[in-house]
Amino acid sequence: MIIAIHQPQYLPWLGYFDKIEQSDVFVFLDNVQFKKNEWQNRNKIKTSGGWQWLSVPVIHSFGQKIFEVEINNTVQWGRKHLNALVTHYSRAPFFQDHIDFFEKAYSREWRHLAEINIHLIHYLTEALGIKNKKFILASHLSAGEGSTERLADICHQLSGDVYLSGRDGSKYLDLELFKQEGIQVTFQDYRHPRYPQLYGDFEPFLSVIDLLFNCGPESLSILKKGE
Repeated sequence: MIIAIHQPQYLPWLGYFDKIEQSDVFVFLDNVQFKKNEWQNRNKIKTSGGWQWLSVPVIHSFGQKIFEVEINNTVQWGRKHLNALVTHYSRAPFFQDHIDFFEKAYSREWRHLAEINIHLIHYLTEALGIKNKKFILASHLSAGEGSTERLADICHQLSGDVYLSGRDGSKYLDLELFKQEGIQVTFQDYRHPRYPQLYGDFEPFLSVIDLLFNCGPESLSILKKGE
């Protein structure tokens, strides 16, 4: 059984969903320290003037875990994000197939960042056509505190015999610890595919919604070209 583990990100890029597609069980690593202004509360979309950030405003203190971080709902960020999608993607061929979902998602007042991130990831996984995946919260499991120990413990508890790591995992993982647990480690080496976009020259490393709005039913086959 292949286990992939990753922090819940906001509107993640293509490589995140490649990890989901390759795994049997995907674990949201929601019980590690939150890092502001990385990928946990923001991502990029394409506009006629280049890429821009969509950032979710948060209220947090140093050392907080991801599942503890609250959204700053004194700011009308949901309306801003929805307006950005409409402004920059309404001419995309498959935008109308998904706008109802985003209208409903952004009309809700979410309290915690992890909740909306996971809600969006569930929808995008299904919209891409990725089927039969099991999602689990790391905060519902018992695991060690060390980075490698935590990951190995999660795999062990879920009866995983293969851990799918990100490409840079070789720089920090204690592979011997996985070997002792009888867990094989493989490394994702995702190479970003090209696909039709609005607004001129191709821009890589955007949120997966850029692919979905532009390519619709062909999105999954395009995404898998990067494997």
